[in-house]
Formats: sequence, structure tokens, C-alpha cells
Amino acid sequence: MTMRNQGGYDEGYKFCPCFWGSEPGSYVQKLLTKLSGCTDLLVLDAGCGEGKNAAFLSKMGARVQAVDISGVALAHARILHSDVDVEWMEGDISDCLLAAQYDVVISYGLYHCLPSMAHILALHERLASSTKAGGYHVICSFNDRDHDLSAHPGFEPCLLPHKFYVDLYQDWHVEALSDETLHEEHPHNKIPHHHSLTRILARKPL
Repeated sequence: MTMRNQGGYDEGYKFCPCFWGSEPGSYVQKLLTKLSGCTDLLVLDAGCGEGKNAAFLSKMGARVQAVDISGVALAHARILHSDVDVEWMEGDISDCLLAAQYDVVISYGLYHCLPSMAHILALHERLASSTKAGGYHVICSFNDRDHDLSAHPGFEPCLLPHKFYVDLYQDWHVEALSDETLHEEHPHNKIPHHHSLTRILARKPL
């Protein structure tokens, strides 16, 4: 297994039936402003968690494959989003068989769970090569700026500079980009903490 670990999230998933809430990520919502519609688009949600992004795009008409390494998270996803037609798949995204060409690839909270920069680069190249010309990537990852990991005992995320992620898309059209601090509190331990996050919405050249 190439994942460094799951960030201790299984403990949270087991504590409550909806750990991450139901609202899609802000950059997934930004994606919709760039599309004329989602009908029949092929989407990969890599590291889908409880599936809020996958379900949102499925409701918009996309065909969605959603992969996560946590069986607990996927069990939640199937219950929370029983009204959508998403292909839920349990496994390590680094080893999963991917479709030839996706219109959209979502990677929310995945890259920093990988063991090293080399693993991130390898997965990015794999996801990029499986994306159609003109297709989109939406990523959200911890960067190396500032974190309070007190709510994640034992978690050692792979923290890389914001510029590292920006450089991954130097040959793409970057539609939106941010480096912001997120303040949050998880339902299972109620510990206020923060993370520095890189978010990118980018389009592969035609």
C-alpha cells in the first residue's frame, strides 16, 4: 500500500455517519462555472472520502467513479448518497485501474497522505495522462506553510511547498489558485486546529 496512512480519519468515520458534511468543496463548485454542463462527463474522484464531491457532480449529470482506501468512508458514502449513480470503489488509487480519459479528476485531501514527493509526482503523472485534452483537475492538498496537527495524533502528512503544486500545472491553464489557512474542528474529538491548503483548478491544454 502506497498511502502513508489515512490521517486517522477512520476513527472519525466510525464516530459519526457524516464526518465531512454534505457541501461539495469550494473548488468543485468553482469548476461548474467553467463548464457548460456536466451531462455525461466522465469524472474520477480520487480519495473521495464520504463522497460529497462525487455525489454533487453525479446529480449534475456526470458519470462518476469514486475511489477511496477507507471501507468505512465508502460505507457512509453508499448510505448518504443512495440516490445517486456513482461507481464506488475501495482501493489505493495508485494501484486502481483507471479509465483511459477522464473529463474531470478530483483530488481533495489525497496528495498529502502519500508517503513522499516521488509518490505524489508519480500519481499526478498517472492522473494527468488519464485526463482528456481540455479536461480539468481540481486539487486540494496540505502544503508546508503552517499546521496544527493536534487533532490528528500519529498523522505525518507529506508537506510540500505551495509552489510544488503550482509547478505541477505549469503547462496547464490555471483557472483558480489559492494558498489559504483552514480553521476547523472535527466532530469526533472537537479539537480546534488549522491547516494550510493549496487549492487549484486547472485545465489541460487542447
